Amino acid sequence: MTSGVWEQRVRSQLDQVVDEGRWREPREFDARGPAGTLGGVGGGAGGGGVVSFASNDYLGLSSHPAVVAAGVAALERWGAGSGASRLVTGSRPVHTELENALAEWKGTDGAVCFPTGFAANLGVLSVLGGPDVRVLSDELNHASIIDGCRLSRSQLSIYRHGDVAHLEELLAGGGRGAAAAPTIVVTDSVFSMDGDAAPVEEIAALCRHYGALLILDEAHAVLTPPPTFAGPVAGDEFGVVRVGTLSKTLGSLGGFVAASQGVIDLLVNRSRPYIFSTALTPADTAAALAALRVVRSAEGEMLVDRLRGLVARVVEVAGVAGAVGAVGAVGAVGAVGAVGAVGAVGAVGAVGVGFGPKGYPSPIIPVIVGSEQRALEASAALLARGLWVPAIRPPTVPVGTSRLRVTLSAAHTDAQVDALIDALKPLCAAAVPANAVSAAAPAAAAPAAAAPAAAAVSAAAPAAAANR
Repeated sequence: MTSGVWEQRVRSQLDQVVDEGRWREPREFDARGPAGTLGGVGGGAGGGGVVSFASNDYLGLSSHPAVVAAGVAALERWGAGSGASRLVTGSRPVHTELENALAEWKGTDGAVCFPTGFAANLGVLSVLGGPDVRVLSDELNHASIIDGCRLSRSQLSIYRHGDVAHLEELLAGGGRGAAAAPTIVVTDSVFSMDGDAAPVEEIAALCRHYGALLILDEAHAVLTPPPTFAGPVAGDEFGVVRVGTLSKTLGSLGGFVAASQGVIDLLVNRSRPYIFSTALTPADTAAALAALRVVRSAEGEMLVDRLRGLVARVVEVAGVAGAVGAVGAVGAVGAVGAVGAVGAVGAVGAVGVGFGPKGYPSPIIPVIVGSEQRALEASAALLARGLWVPAIRPPTVPVGTSRLRVTLSAAHTDAQVDALIDALKPLCAAAVPANAVSAAAPAAAAPAAAAPAAAAVSAAAPAAAANR
């Protein structure tokens, strides 16, 4: 192929993105914490002072004095970079210290760090999966899990979102005992675009019953209680593999896997993202370690409680009230009204949200508006009030479920959250039946066996989920 052919091919794909209305590019945000100055697209003019409600810095630890100080001290001691992969010359004492602390936190034999949470999922699934392994994956799992499944070349089956009965049907279909194919069940504990929680204890019990390995991605699990894995699964050497991130609750950068020592040793020796990547920088590693110490302290408990309180306030306005109790309870759905020049933009609210004993399970509150244009207009209306909530559109979410993904942080002030609530009230003034979201997104109908009220977020059939 000539360079002209490739230029034409690239241009054709870019034109397709534009024609679909899905063109995106970064906007510079000059900030330390939730408030800062937003530049125009590409850093140009047209921005101003805003408060972000889209960050994953859930406890505000990225700018915590102890976390920043630890990063600075690591820079002064070890320099800016690690200089090599961990198995060459890139390991520093702080890497081992962090991994030991992560293993203690998660209650496992060991832990190993990766450059990102994405790399951690690629690493663990590509090593533990394989052509002779069955992998059962929730249809709304994160893109890193989807790509890890693909990379593993495993026998992949998708189960309906949070549907334990469907998962058991798939597990039973593979048989039990020595004749059964080795099986992995992989799920997010909290789902990044919908904010709902997986029924982790029930899934773990099924894995134990059928002899399956559970891989649990806990990247967004800041408000859900730690899983207990009640019963024999907790003592199985290969029962549970816990994947996490250093870049959300801990406010730094990187990912990790916590598991039995056998799994950790296998990852160190076979995981290509670990073996062939330069080690985490000393500053990022030290910052994550300091943040973990905050999380496990009385101050950390206070930050989580504050975050939970802020979430409860916004959830009440956003129309996600309703059953509180067992995971899987479904909240009500609100409706979008007119906002300035936006006009009526369909149904809004979080649907199919799993509530735990302490209320809404995450700082992620999806305001589902349906079409991409409506999501862009709603985002622009909030930005005009100094509130930055970017529109989330396909391919990140299924067609017909474009949304505002509101995320909260313990670092938000009461005044900032008051402003958000005031801006959301016109959007969520009227309650409508729970099927309103599915009506706003007819192209994304849920599988017939899914719970009717969960139609909007269950919309991702396997093909749609694969695009996330």
